[in-house]
Order: sequence, then structure tokens, then C-alpha cells
Amino acid sequence: MSKSRGWNTQVAVGSVLGRWADIIGEDNAKHCKPESFEDTVVVMRCDTTARAAQMRLLSHDILKKFDAELGPGIVTVLKVLGPNAPSWRHGMRSVAGRGPRDTYG
Repeated sequence: MSKSRGWNTQVAVGSVLGRWADIIGEDNAKHCKPESFEDTVVVMRCDTTARAAQMRLLSHDILKKFDAELGPGIVTVLKVLGPNAPSWRHGMRSVAGRGPRDTYG
């Protein structure tokens, strides 16, 4: 029924987001949240760079789990992002370079 009405994409998005903790694991789900899911690409953001590196290493296994749980071809790319970093650029007259770290020694 969902194929005939053109709902495949919406059903896939709902199944990925609804079963996120089951697919990537409870502990990983506490630290990594899905940001978007478009054209078989899932973008997730982790709360630490260490967790992001770990998830990049596990991405092949996670993609296998997506195939097993949801069917092949629903998710083909898992893009892992680290935490948002603060911007040190303030104002019009900012100087290019290493930023505030270059004056500490």
C-alpha cells in the first residue's frame, strides 16, 4: 500500500528514526542523534569527537544492521559529525590565523 501511494521515503524515515536506539545500540543512541535522512544518507551528530571517531569506525557494521533491520538499500551512507565547535571569529576586524591560542605562549 505504501508503494502505491508513494510513501516509501516517509516510511523509511520513520522506521530509521523510530528504531534508532535498537539499530545503533542504547549506549550509542544516548550520545549520537540523527540529524537528517535524505536519499539513503543518514547524518548523525555525536556529542564528543571520541564518540564520533568510534561511530565512524563502526559505520560499516551499523550499515549492515540497517540492511538487516529495514531491508537493503534503505540506508547506504552513514555520515558521522562531531559536536558543534564555537566560533572564535567576532566582529569585522578579525585576523586570520590560529585565533586566541597564538598568544598563550
